[in-house]
Amino acid sequence: MSQSATLRRPVPAVLADLLPGTVVRDILLVAGAAGFVGALAQISIHLSFTPVPITGQTLGVLVACTALGWRRAVAAMTLYAVAGLAGVPWFAGHASGYVGASFGYILGYILAAIVCGRLAERGADRSVLRSLPAMLAAEVALYAAGLTWLALYAHLGPAATLAEGLTPFIAGDVIKAAIAAGLLPAAWRLAGRRDGTPGEPG
Repeated sequence: MSQSATLRRPVPAVLADLLPGTVVRDILLVAGAAGFVGALAQISIHLSFTPVPITGQTLGVLVACTALGWRRAVAAMTLYAVAGLAGVPWFAGHASGYVGASFGYILGYILAAIVCGRLAERGADRSVLRSLPAMLAAEVALYAAGLTWLALYAHLGPAATLAEGLTPFIAGDVIKAAIAAGLLPAAWRLAGRRDGTPGEPG
């Protein structure tokens, strides 16, 4: 490939932009991301002291939404929430409809999509050192919505809200953020090798 052709090639903002196509591609990516989060939601552990289960959803949200960029990511998480409310059994434990105390976390996925998708468009997913803060920032947005909803729904005070909606999940979500922060830069490096261009350092 000539140097001029290389210079004319659009620079991909996020991983999804590496794929050919436009509208059809985006529809498939949005539906696929929603399905991916729904599949990971079935990795679910219910704890006796909180109505909020431990699930694999957060990992799916971080990986898919960072790869899509914020607009497609918001569309995917909105589809996930709306379709689940309409009866698609892809919330945690094959649940659907209004899931009560944990529904705020599902709404939080939309906020997380904005955060990690927007940061990815600014290159935050190209290296682990930049990706990990982006993942943690998305989790903060997710918990802001989830904890607010839980407190209002269950009429909990601040201490009880944190004990039931945050503390049991911190270690697991830090691990999920670390996994996602490693996967995205690795995917960029792999894509660079396949394309014949150097990948970004980790």
